[in-house]
Amino acid sequence: MSQRLAYQTASPEAFKAMLQLEQQIHHLGLEESLLELVKSRASQINGCAWCLEMHTKDARAQGETEQRLYLLAAWRDAHCYTPKERAALAWTEEVTRVANTQDVSNATYEEARKYFDEKELVNLTLAIIAINGWNRFNIAFRTTVKDYVSPHRAK
Repeated sequence: MSQRLAYQTASPEAFKAMLQLEQQIHHLGLEESLLELVKSRASQINGCAWCLEMHTKDARAQGETEQRLYLLAAWRDAHCYTPKERAALAWTEEVTRVANTQDVSNATYEEARKYFDEKELVNLTLAIIAINGWNRFNIAFRTTVKDYVSPHRAK
């Protein structure tokens, strides 16, 4: 499949808006490791190869283990995630799939609230909204998966 267009150059203003949103997310106090898991899981659900390459490489560079990345699609059956990460991943899945379900369950909300206060849950939701936006840009325009190099230092 060939790339349809480079959205970054077709509309620098739209790209800048997305970058500003992304920068804001990284200043909201959520753990970077959690953000990378959430971004990777949403990208798996959406089938965004470009974002998966980026976020798994960034996660590794920030110290994430290969095992946890390999098991991410089956996180419910893997015991290597904390209860907080599990709550965030469940929230990510339901928010990402909301077009299909028309709902985010009360059970998932209540579990997330055990680990995230109101502000943190709003911030987590914003991060999920952002990665879903990036996924849609990259999938719609068939962004070519290249050899992404993480700007983070390998740990």
